[in-house]
Amino acid sequence: MCFSAIFIKASHAPGIVTAFHRMAIGTVILSIPFLLSLRKATYRLPGRGILLAVAGGLCFACDMSLWSTGVVMSNATIPTLTANLAPLWVGFGSMLIFKQRLRTGFWIGLMVAIGGMIMLIRRNISGNSNIPTGALLGLGAGMFYGIFYLISEPGRKLLSTIQYLFISTVSSAALLGLFMILFGYKFTGYDKFTYLMFFGIAIVVQVCGWFLINYSQGFISASTVAPTLLGQPVLTFFLAVIFLGERLTLWQILGGTIVVTGIYLVHYSRHK
Repeated sequence: MCFSAIFIKASHAPGIVTAFHRMAIGTVILSIPFLLSLRKATYRLPGRGILLAVAGGLCFACDMSLWSTGVVMSNATIPTLTANLAPLWVGFGSMLIFKQRLRTGFWIGLMVAIGGMIMLIRRNISGNSNIPTGALLGLGAGMFYGIFYLISEPGRKLLSTIQYLFISTVSSAALLGLFMILFGYKFTGYDKFTYLMFFGIAIVVQVCGWFLINYSQGFISASTVAPTLLGQPVLTFFLAVIFLGERLTLWQILGGTIVVTGIYLVHYSRHK
């Protein structure tokens, strides 16, 4: 999953365009195993499961549109980091929807994460840097990311991995295609390297990476899956340094470390 931001930043296209091709190409590849799963199935797909998969895909499309735009505007690491605040929103959703009690540690972790966020962007607000905008877009993406996890947990109990992944990918591609039309982006006409990035992100991230994540969601809760992906922004940073030549300031590294610490406290408090 950490390669996702690298593919988006490296492609010579707006973030939403790369996100659309990720989903569209992923849909074509996943259609074959999906149809095979229907042939082998001895039951009709439950309507509620299909509805949850569609809703999850729509939330994921909103997440992708905000996050990918933030990556293109700023850098690969900061929007990825703030988007991974998803465990906070999963915690709030669990409290509101599933009536779970949140421990004191959750609120402490929340305050620590917010403090890290402020440290992450405060030095860039007065300049012409797009870092604050990228961070805020990542923050918005993280909210949809969290909703996606909350929807996927019951959805995966009703559908197999490939069924849920295919249906959610189709609905994501449809909404991202609509976004492209609304914003006036071109569907074709990009250079060969960019098309290579489109296929790379579709195969490596959407088909392979998200298959593994959707598979895990059928066995463990959303509140466990989301925090385990906290290594993503860290790995993204190292890959961005290697492949994109990006550098973070000491202040940004410190702020990012505090954000990850806060999210870990949230996770620990909910599973203590």
